[in-house]
Amino acid sequence: MTKTALTTATALMGLSAGLFATFSYVVMPGLRRASDAAFVDTMRGINVAILNPVFALTFGGAFFVGVLALVLGWGDESRPWVVAGLVLYVIGAYVITFAVNVPMNDTLEAGKGSAASLREAFEDKWTMWNHARSVLTTGGFVCLVVGVLKV
Repeated sequence: MTKTALTTATALMGLSAGLFATFSYVVMPGLRRASDAAFVDTMRGINVAILNPVFALTFGGAFFVGVLALVLGWGDESRPWVVAGLVLYVIGAYVITFAVNVPMNDTLEAGKGSAASLREAFEDKWTMWNHARSVLTTGGFVCLVVGVLKV
């Protein structure tokens, strides 16, 4: 049961880390080439589209199934790796997302004014913090992979 839970948490965390990484090396560089209006419209659309059951399962499931794996395998050699993975994931996925990226998304959604001014206030800061999410969640994923190997 422990290995199943940990493997599931690892897969879910890998999917979440992959999403953040994809934004870093594909989506945002692609949008950098778009006009201001296209950039703002696209980000607004992405921010609505991402609120779906698959995203909820990966984003939330990585943490909750990871905690389950930690509890089930408390005495395993994997414990420090799972703890490290969960800490990195919580900071990268939850703290940064809810402290920085979601408020910026909300501001962009409600923003009035020119597309150029909305983009100027959003793009570079949002992208920088997304890079941090990518690095931290990928680090968390690697820790869980090591944890699976220890079970």
